[in-house]
Amino acid sequence: MGFENEIKNYKKEMKETLSKLVSFESVLDETDGNYPFGKEIDNCLKETLDICEEMGFETYYGDGHYGYAEIGSGDELIGILGHLDVVPAGDIDNWNYSPFELTEDGEKLYGRGSVDDKGPIVSSLFAVKALMDSDIEFNKRIRFIFGVDEENLWRSIDKYLENEEKPVMGFTPDSSFPMIHAEKGLLQFKLTNDSGSSINLKGGNAFNAVPDKIIYESNKADIIAKNLDKLNYEYKKDNNKITVFGQGAHASKPYNGTNAITRLVEALIKSNVENESLNFINDIVANDHHGENIFGDCSDEPSGKLTINLGKIDINNQNQELSFDIRIPVTKNKEDIIKEIEKKAANYNLKYEEYDYLDSLYVPKDHFLIKTLSKVYEKETQLDSTPLTSGGATYARAIENCVAFGPVFPDQEKVEHQANEYIKTDSLVKCANIYAQAIYKLTR
Repeated sequence: MGFENEIKNYKKEMKETLSKLVSFESVLDETDGNYPFGKEIDNCLKETLDICEEMGFETYYGDGHYGYAEIGSGDELIGILGHLDVVPAGDIDNWNYSPFELTEDGEKLYGRGSVDDKGPIVSSLFAVKALMDSDIEFNKRIRFIFGVDEENLWRSIDKYLENEEKPVMGFTPDSSFPMIHAEKGLLQFKLTNDSGSSINLKGGNAFNAVPDKIIYESNKADIIAKNLDKLNYEYKKDNNKITVFGQGAHASKPYNGTNAITRLVEALIKSNVENESLNFINDIVANDHHGENIFGDCSDEPSGKLTINLGKIDINNQNQELSFDIRIPVTKNKEDIIKEIEKKAANYNLKYEEYDYLDSLYVPKDHFLIKTLSKVYEKETQLDSTPLTSGGATYARAIENCVAFGPVFPDQEKVEHQANEYIKTDSLVKCANIYAQAIYKLTR
C-alpha cells in the first residue's frame, strides 16, 4: 500500500507546520520558575499539541515537562519519540539566515531544529495523517511522545517514564538512515578546581556541541595574535579582545568540527598565559578526539572508538570548570572510564564531577523492529538497510525495543548543532513516506 500521493499533497502544509515550530527559540531556560524548561519551550510544546489536536489526535500536556498525542486502539502502544528543544544558535554571524525563522532557499529549509528534531517530527506527524486520511485502521495505538529537555539532562523523558505508559516498541526520527541499532554510552562530566585564577575565560554553549567561537580579553592580545598567526588559526582582534573561530559539530563526532577552545588555549600557552586547567587541555585534550592520551585505544567491534569533546570552559577568580562529553563504546565499562579520567585529572589538580550519564543501547539485528524497518527502508529507497552504530544519544535509549530511524540519508551532510542547519524539502516528504510505511507495518 502506498501513501506517496497523500504525502506529496501535504508538502505546503508540512513546511508551514515546520515554520511554526522553528519560530520558537526553544532553548533551555531555567530562569523563570513558572516553566520547568523555559517559556519558549513550553510555548513550542503547546503549539505542537494544538497542531496534533487539529489533525485528530488525542493530546495530553504534562505540566510543561512533556506532552503526547495518540491515535488508534488496541492493547499495544507504539511510540514515536521526538524532542522540541534545540541547542543554542551559537554565533549569529555564522548564520546566513535568522536561526529561528524558517527560510526556504532552493531545495533547503534553514532554521535551528529543522533537522534536529522539529523537521523529522513534522514528517512523522504527516506520515500518520496520511494513514488516517487513507482510512487505515490501527490495530495498535500510536503515541507521539514529545520531550523538551533532550539536549540537556533528559529530565523531560524521565518524567514521562515516571508517570505514563511505556510503548512496547518504537523509533525516534533523530539520527540517520537506515537505522541505529547500537548507541554508545554517554558520559558528561566536569573537571573542576576550587582555586581561582587571574585568567578570566568563559566560552562554549553545551556539553554536546563542539564550540565554534570563543572570546578572550587580555593586555597580551598582540602576543596572542602573533601566535595564532603562526598556528594559522582563524581569529579576529579588536583592541585587547581576541575572538578565535572554530567549526561547530555534534559532540558524538567531534572530528567533524574544529574546537575553538582548544585552539585558543594552544595560543595562550605559547603566549605564556597558563594554569593547570589550560595545561590539561593543551597536554591531554587538544586534537585528541578519541581520548587516547587518557584511555589509550578504547574501541570495540560493534560501535567503534570512544570520542571526547570539550564543550565549555569557565575560569575566573573564584573557580575553574571544564565541561566534557564522552561517548563510550557499548562493550566498555563506565567505571573503568571514570578511573582513567580521575587519574589523569589529578595530575593537574582537577576533580571529577559527573553531570549526566546515559547507558548504551543495543537492539539485535534479528529483532522484529529491526527487520521491519529494514524492509521498509530498503523497499522505499533501494539502498542498503544494514543497521548502523552511533555515538549519538537519542531517545531510543529511553524505552526497550526502540531505535533511531532517520531522518538523515547516507549521502547527506550532517548539519545538526551547526550554523545554517537545514533539511531539504524533498527529505521532509521522503521521510514522511518512509515513516508512513513503517508505522503501517508496525501496527499490523
